[in-house]
Amino acid sequence: MLEFLEAEGIDPALVREIRAFREKNPLTEDMQARVPAPRYRYYGKEIWEHAAAALLCGKNLLLTGGKATGKNVLSENLAMAFGRPAWNVSFHVNVDAAGLIGSDTFEDGQVRFRPGPIYRCAQSGGFGILDEINMAKNEALAVLHSALDFRRVIDVPGYERIPMADTTRFIATMNYGYAGTRELNEALTSRFAVIQMPTISPENLDRLLAGEFPTLKKKYREQAGRLFFDLQKKCENAEISTKALDLRGLLDALDLMREGVPAGAALDMGITYKAFDSYEQGLIRDAVAMRLSAKLTRAELFSE
Repeated sequence: MLEFLEAEGIDPALVREIRAFREKNPLTEDMQARVPAPRYRYYGKEIWEHAAAALLCGKNLLLTGGKATGKNVLSENLAMAFGRPAWNVSFHVNVDAAGLIGSDTFEDGQVRFRPGPIYRCAQSGGFGILDEINMAKNEALAVLHSALDFRRVIDVPGYERIPMADTTRFIATMNYGYAGTRELNEALTSRFAVIQMPTISPENLDRLLAGEFPTLKKKYREQAGRLFFDLQKKCENAEISTKALDLRGLLDALDLMREGVPAGAALDMGITYKAFDSYEQGLIRDAVAMRLSAKLTRAELFSE
């Protein structure tokens, strides 16, 4: 990953600091298995530099932004770059304090404390990736306050006070406007350095597609990228919902094409059918037809 950062032109001083961080904080063998190995790389020099600088300063990060901006990809890329074990917590309305920190369990005839992901992350000096943090109730998130501010401790009711390891960081992600989301309270938000994630640029999307699909012919790779931005424009103009603006779906569709599924069916599965309204599906298919023929086959799309 550090070689990737160097190739991306990330500030050499930051790369040296990340390398020194890794060397100063080696992992035990059992923890090395928890270091993410993300499939995708995050492309975006400025965002990389801002995020790395914040983590080196000991800050926690809140990544905000719309759909398909790479929040989760960047989170895992950062954990890999810093060489830290990661604990992923997917938030929802029923998440409570016990689910985050831990709870009592009955084992071998005794009541024992079973650590939760936040507790384990704090003790192990890992990176806690808090996915869709604004889907949880604020009262559940209140237990994180002492872990996220200058105190850097976790109080476990009935048990000991747990100081966090120096290398522990938390990276939270959130989308606005999704069903079930809510505003974060000011007390929690103030404990993060916030990065507003931009939409991937055409150049970086092309690099992503070229890296993932090296045998995809250039003209079709370019058309696939343009299709993504066509759909984005239609979303911005309120012609279609954001359901079809799905970068994962586009990558899935290209994977299906590489496996031999005709382009039209693959794009239906990856993008079009994400919208359930038949009229909207028609609008999406019209946008797709402007860029890629539904009849394109693997032999036409990919070089051998």
